[in-house]
Amino acid sequence: MRTIKILFLSDEPSPALWDYFEPSRLEGIDLIISCGDLPPQYLSFLATFFVGPVLYVHGNHDECYLDTPPDGCTCIDGKVYEFEGIRIAGLGGSMRYRQGNFQYTEKQMRRRTIKLQRKIRRRGLDILISHAPAYGINDAEDLPHMGFRCFHHLLKKYHPQYFVHGHMHFSYNSRQRRVSVHEDITIINACERYVLEYPQK
Repeated sequence: MRTIKILFLSDEPSPALWDYFEPSRLEGIDLIISCGDLPPQYLSFLATFFVGPVLYVHGNHDECYLDTPPDGCTCIDGKVYEFEGIRIAGLGGSMRYRQGNFQYTEKQMRRRTIKLQRKIRRRGLDILISHAPAYGINDAEDLPHMGFRCFHHLLKKYHPQYFVHGHMHFSYNSRQRRVSVHEDITIINACERYVLEYPQK
């Protein structure tokens, strides 16, 4: 069985992949996915050295992407992307706490999940990517860092193997967990970087 190595990124550029980058650090990686709030120049930089796809969803601070999207990268915000048989869906943005293109009320995000379900259809989902966490899972009580309740419906209906999010810096909470499990779904906080070895079916 072949293993697909996915490099997840979010919120904080990794010094090892930016300031002290060496191409060898990407050896063995098959796919790169950003969960948002990273400089577009950072993703463009990685895309120039990486032979595989670089995917991303928007973070709540990614307004600059409207004028300067990362070169050589593919936005999967509100879309379904298939890689080597792995079906990946993306939903960017955070809970709305001020004006912004990538901030949503619970009702607005629920509408986005409904549109996404039309694209998932009956073929199912292996990995759900978002910027914000789900409500009650790795989130916080303040509005800017509160998770979305409607994500639970997606998790329950499609039961992806992995749910990967950003937005929650480890500096916010010393007890923030990198990897946890919720109803047999592995939850990953992608802050800075995390490598997942995904067993291909």
